[in-house]
Amino acid sequence: MASKFKVRKKLYVFVALAIIGLILFTKDFSPNVESAMEDHKKERQVLEKPQEFVLGVVACGNRTEEALVMIKSALVLKSTMLLKLLVVTEEPSKKFFEEKLTPWVILMNDTFTFEIHLVSFPSTHEKEWRHMFKLCASQRLFFPDLLPHIDSLLYVDTDTLFLTPLTNIWKHFSLMNSTQLAALAPEGEDENVGWYNRFAQHPYPGRLGLNSGVMLMNLTRMRTMGWTKYLAPIYEEFKHKLTWGDQDIINIIFSYHPECLYMYPCSYNFRSDHCIYTSICLDAEENGINVMHGSRGAFQKKQPAFMAVYKAFKEYQLGTDPFQNLMLPMQNNLDAADVSSTNCGKIRHVYLKNLATFFQQKFRVR
Repeated sequence: MASKFKVRKKLYVFVALAIIGLILFTKDFSPNVESAMEDHKKERQVLEKPQEFVLGVVACGNRTEEALVMIKSALVLKSTMLLKLLVVTEEPSKKFFEEKLTPWVILMNDTFTFEIHLVSFPSTHEKEWRHMFKLCASQRLFFPDLLPHIDSLLYVDTDTLFLTPLTNIWKHFSLMNSTQLAALAPEGEDENVGWYNRFAQHPYPGRLGLNSGVMLMNLTRMRTMGWTKYLAPIYEEFKHKLTWGDQDIINIIFSYHPECLYMYPCSYNFRSDHCIYTSICLDAEENGINVMHGSRGAFQKKQPAFMAVYKAFKEYQLGTDPFQNLMLPMQNNLDAADVSSTNCGKIRHVYLKNLATFFQQKFRVR
C-alpha cells in the first residue's frame, strides 16, 4: 500500500513538473514564434516589393527637350518595375521638368517618381567644371557627393534612347564582382577608326578606351573608393589634353584602376560610329540595340536612321497604344528610301528587335 502511494506521489510530481515546464516553455516560446513570424512577414514584403531602378540625367541649356524624349523612352519600356528619375539641371529649367513630368507620374500610376536637383560643383575650378566639354556635362562626375542618398543608378546622356527595358541594363550590377563599381561600353570596335588609340594624349583603359554616355554607377562603392578625390588632381595634370572633357577623366581613372571597371558590349551604347561606314557592333547585330546614343547630333541632322527612331519617340504620346503609335511609325520611318539606303539604315532590323520582343511579351502583339 505504501509502495503504491509512493508511486502515485511520484507520478503526481512528474505530471506537475511537466505542466509547469510546458507553461514556462510556452511562455518563453510564444514571443519567439511571433517574432520569427513577424520577421518572415517582413522578409516576404521585401521580396514581394517591386525593385526600384534609378535613372540619372544631367540636362542644361538646350538639352531639356532631348532629355524629355529619353525619359519617355524609359517609361515606355518600364515594365512592372518602379522607376525613380533624378534630373540634375539649372534653376531656369526646374519648372519645365516639374510641369512635364508631374502628369507622367499620374499616367504611370505612381510607379514612376522623380527628383530634381540643381547643378552643384566644387568651388575649386567651378567655372571649368561647369563648362567642360558641354554645359554641366561633368556634373555626373560628382554624383557620389551630390546624391548621398542613392546607392546605385544608371546615368545616360540626354541624347540617348532606350530600345530595351531598363531591367536588361540594370542586371549588369548583379554581374559585377566585388571591386567593380561602374559599367561602360568601349569607345569603339575598330582600331582603324578609334579615337583614343590614335589621338589621346592621356592614359585610357583597354585597346580603345571608353564611351561614358551610358554608365551604371555604384555610388556607394565610388564613395568608398574616394572617387571625387581623384577629379581635381587629374584635371590639373591633364586639363590641356581633355578633348572629351569628363569622359576623358573617366578614362584616366579607370586606366589607373582597371579592377574597378566592368565593361558591357557596344549594344548598350550604340552610336553612329558603329554603322556609318560598315556595321561593326556584332553584339547589336546578334541581340539588337539596347541603348541608342545619338552623339554628335545624330538625332537632329546627321544620321537619317537615328533621326527616324528619335522622331518616332518624340511624336509618340505617352499612354497611347505603343505598338500602333510608336512601333509601326518607327518601322515606317526606317523603311523610307532616304533612310534604308544609308549604311546605318541597312541594318534597321537591329533598332526594332528588342522593341518588338518587349511589346510581344507585354502586350502580346502578333
